[in-house]
Amino acid sequence: MILAVVCVFTFVAALLATGLLRRYAIARSLMDIPNSRSSHSVPTPRGGGVAIVFCFLTVLFMLFQMGYVGWTLFCALLGSGSGIALLGFLDDHGHIAARWRLLGHFIAAGWVLFYLDGLPPVLMLGVTYDLKWFGYLIGAFYLVWMLNLYNFMDGIDGLASAEAISVCLGAALIYIVLGYIDHSAVLLVMASAVGGFLWWNFPPAKIFMGDAGSGFLGIVLACFSLQAGWLSATLVWSWLILLGVFIVDATWTLLCRLLRGEALYEAHRSHAYQVASRRYGRHLPVTLGVLLINLFWLTPWALVAATGYVDGVLALLLAYSPLLGLAIFFNAGKQENQT
Repeated sequence: MILAVVCVFTFVAALLATGLLRRYAIARSLMDIPNSRSSHSVPTPRGGGVAIVFCFLTVLFMLFQMGYVGWTLFCALLGSGSGIALLGFLDDHGHIAARWRLLGHFIAAGWVLFYLDGLPPVLMLGVTYDLKWFGYLIGAFYLVWMLNLYNFMDGIDGLASAEAISVCLGAALIYIVLGYIDHSAVLLVMASAVGGFLWWNFPPAKIFMGDAGSGFLGIVLACFSLQAGWLSATLVWSWLILLGVFIVDATWTLLCRLLRGEALYEAHRSHAYQVASRRYGRHLPVTLGVLLINLFWLTPWALVAATGYVDGVLALLLAYSPLLGLAIFFNAGKQENQT
């Protein structure tokens, strides 16, 4: 009952805070102006993701005091999340060079790995591997990639919000099934905070998330996934499956662009979700489609991987196969005139 009250409070607080931020953005002319690389046609206020950051981190203190969040996860989330949000906020208000942003990203990743004691042991095909110091290196690149891909995938109305909510709810369900009920609390609070923002961001969006919000969600969800591995080795695969839509689309698009020698930070509209939104002429069908994929395709696969009924590697391959097919179908990664 107390947790339910906390979630409702978080949702309402995020909803109200986003409304206030929208007024602030309009007053300060913090607008996202459409250009040839945009997926929007109307100038829209940006920076609403700060509401998610503020409300989640505020309630995180409450969860820590109530015993739902341990000291290590609390420190990992607070330090990395606030740091990345601040970096994104500054970038939203004035451009920061890519090299300095990347440095900040690796510092945040190092912070997470320090408090979570590195990458958890990896279970592959029935064999557990402790990667020791090499795990820190892999973990750092994983965290930075998740942070950036979430930014890349925040390009149409409601998509990044719907992804975060459905992934957190799916993971919470899996935790409850496995008996990690207390650990599901922080996921439910995150879903509530994003839900309050989604009220304003649902197609057609009245405010955009901005780098502060998308980067924050990327690092926090990646942090959740690593911490899950210390609870159970199977849960890492569950998280990778739950995040499959974003991982497959962003990674496949990146690889295609790399093969053509394009600059990674060059603006483009070649992600599968962007191509799909242009084909359908609206953002709503794509956002709802991703939501349905997460709930009815990826969550069941993540559950069977978590319970051990199917090996995590096999479950991931089976779950990702149609996602890769969709990316290829929508010509993800190709130049716009080829899509």
